[in-house]
Amino acid sequence: MDMLYTLGLFFGSLIANTLASLSGGGSGLIQFPLLIFLGLPFSIALATHKVASVALGLGAAIKHIRSGSLNWGLTLAVILAGMFGVILGANLILFVPGRIAETMLGGLILGLGIYSLIKQELGQQEERRNRHWQGILLGGLGLAVIGILNGSLTAGTGLFVTLFLIRWFGFDYKQAVALTLVSVGLFWNGIGAVAIYFAGAEIYWPWIPVLLLGSLLGGYLGAHLAAQKSNTVIKRCFELLTFLVGIKLLLGV
Repeated sequence: MDMLYTLGLFFGSLIANTLASLSGGGSGLIQFPLLIFLGLPFSIALATHKVASVALGLGAAIKHIRSGSLNWGLTLAVILAGMFGVILGANLILFVPGRIAETMLGGLILGLGIYSLIKQELGQQEERRNRHWQGILLGGLGLAVIGILNGSLTAGTGLFVTLFLIRWFGFDYKQAVALTLVSVGLFWNGIGAVAIYFAGAEIYWPWIPVLLLGSLLGGYLGAHLAAQKSNTVIKRCFELLTFLVGIKLLLGV
């Protein structure tokens, strides 16, 4: 791999994962198409992106753990709820044509952004709800469905989890983004990467070190910026990413 490819991969990964860490998802908006643009076939690019995206969660986790901003009980619940869905989705994607699914997902994600834009007070203050065992159980079912999407598609499912945590459990944007990046970015993506590998997908290992470095630094930088910014700023970043990811998936570009 020559220096131009190396720099392109690193800075593309750094930018994608910084934005994703600040907004609660969407790193595949830039990183996954970049891998295809640089010559990887779809399935190999998907598997390679899944592996690299684990470092996003690790970088963000380091920052959020140090700041003490995580609710560990609900973090564990989110990890467990999505785990089986991620494994199922990683196996389904190898057999199911993804274009229709991506179009539907794009429309849904675009809807998330519009909903957040209309609801001006959404996620600005914590409003604790559904944190009893029945609420966690029902919420877990919803998260398991999102987990299937996470295991099978390339971008945007972290944005679903972020908004789900705000609406169902009453987190503010900062709390929801932190929980999403640790549970989804680190654990769901890690489980998905392993599952898609054992399901037969090929990973392009020569590019992994550069992508991991960009993802790790981007995850940490985005988490650092999120700690410094208000919920309103994070909400606007979330809305921007939902519009970009939704349009990308709808248009298939």
